[in-house]
Amino acid sequence: MGSEAKEEVAVVFTYGTLKKGFHNHRVLEELMATGEAAFLGRCRTSIRYPLVCGPYRVPFLLDLPGSGRLVSGELYSVTSERALSLLDELEGTSRGHYQRRPIEVVELVDGEEEEEEEDEGEGRKRRKTRRAEAYYADGGYAMEMWDKCGRMGHGSYTAEVARGYVKRGDRPPNLSFLHHIRCFLSSS
Repeated sequence: MGSEAKEEVAVVFTYGTLKKGFHNHRVLEELMATGEAAFLGRCRTSIRYPLVCGPYRVPFLLDLPGSGRLVSGELYSVTSERALSLLDELEGTSRGHYQRRPIEVVELVDGEEEEEEEDEGEGRKRRKTRRAEAYYADGGYAMEMWDKCGRMGHGSYTAEVARGYVKRGDRPPNLSFLHHIRCFLSSS
């Protein structure tokens, strides 16, 4: 019996707390330990998107292509429906927090800067682009979030950008995260 490669269910682009070194990466580590996910490499979006921080310094990628900056992140292969469901649950897709939708990313090679500007001309053709899925802020509040953040985004969710992040278990338990988002958007 040889080892069989697991069929890929999805390729997921992570840009925030699921990245290595951040709080929710433990979920991906557990999935990798069971063979339900695999790290594919570093990447960045092929076009600009807004990456902003909402309540508790939680990162949100906004599905507003052409706005913001090129966003760096990591790619993971997910090889089970269970694992994809677990990520969907973490991201609150059924509760109106995020929506998992397609995105095109550019794979980065070792030593390449993550926040370079868009490639032009022939350089663009040499890069490997890949279709993936990303967790975008729910469309019901994305534009409002962009406006609230002064239409200023980040190219990467770094330790500095994340400073002040509050883990889910340390947030007030009596309100839903969607309620916290609404409070954040309505605050001055």
